[in-house]
Amino acid sequence: MNEKHNEIDKRYIALLSYLWILFLIPLLIEPKDEFVKFHVKQGIVLFLFFVIIFIVGGVIPLIGWFVILPLGLMYWFSLFVLCIFNTLSGKKEKLPFIGKYADRINI
Repeated sequence: MNEKHNEIDKRYIALLSYLWILFLIPLLIEPKDEFVKFHVKQGIVLFLFFVIIFIVGGVIPLIGWFVILPLGLMYWFSLFVLCIFNTLSGKKEKLPFIGKYADRINI
C-alpha cells in the first residue's frame, strides 16, 4: 500500500513541472527521482516553447499576431494537455517535435 501511495505522490509532484515556473519545486522535492526529472525537463522545454511563441508571435506584425500566435498557442495547449495526461498516467513519453530538446538538459 505504501509503495502505491508513493507512486501517486510522485505523479502529483511531477505534475507541477508543467505549471510555469513551478517546475523548480519538483527538483527540490525529488531531485534524484528519474520520473520526476523526466517531467521537469519536458516542463522546461514546454515553458520555453510558450515563451518563444509569444516572442515570435508578438514581434512579427499581422502574420505573427493572426497566424503564429494562435496556431502556436493551440499546439502548446494540446501538448500541455498531453503532458498532464501522461504524468497522471505514470508515463514517460517525449513531447512530439520539441521533446528531443529535453534530452539536452542536464539535471
